[in-house]
Amino acid sequence: MSLDRVAVTGGASGLGAAVVRAVRKHGGTAVAVDRQKPGDDVGWVEADLADPASAEGALAAAEEQLGGPLTGVVTAAGVDACGRIEQVDLQDWVRVINVNLIGTAAIARAAVPRLEQTRGRLVTVASTLGLRALSDATAYCASKFGVVGFTRALAVETAGRVGVTMLVPGGMQTAFFDGRPEQYKPGPDAMLNDPANVADAVVFALGQPAGVEIRELVICPSVEPSWP
Repeated sequence: MSLDRVAVTGGASGLGAAVVRAVRKHGGTAVAVDRQKPGDDVGWVEADLADPASAEGALAAAEEQLGGPLTGVVTAAGVDACGRIEQVDLQDWVRVINVNLIGTAAIARAAVPRLEQTRGRLVTVASTLGLRALSDATAYCASKFGVVGFTRALAVETAGRVGVTMLVPGGMQTAFFDGRPEQYKPGPDAMLNDPANVADAVVFALGQPAGVEIRELVICPSVEPSWP
């Protein structure tokens, strides 16, 4: 089962932490791959996915902690840099692409041969802003549009060998919006999803039997302004 040994990038906070909890709640084991140490007694592999070369070692360390080959990988690590393109520092803009898109691809590249051995599953995390453009979000939209195209191509490439699901979440109640200028934070009346609900959708995708694919999942608040 793909919940047996799961590595979750960005697993120390937000959606990633919710996925770790959900995997454990359903009887699986999970380790967080993150720059920051997670709370509780969650296993942790320290890695910064702005450096794609860290992906291979991170998954090898995750397997060592979990005591066997990975059966599931979830790419929940993500960052943002809001503002008009000429106002966002170039290094910050590039970091968004490196973490969200290149980091996802690097983890997937390291994961595919492992998951092929276990008939495992990869869940990538895109965004409703990977399907809809928004002003002052060029880096984030570019990265998540890239994740959409990358995941769809990877699903074709690995069909019959590795299960690949693209998750498209809307806004969630996480610390992702902390530290932003006020104009880029959700308003007090914003309807945001509990990340635990989104994590349950990830577990649902991971738990499908071999040969059955959930290619794409959109999960968002019913009044999500970014969808459709």
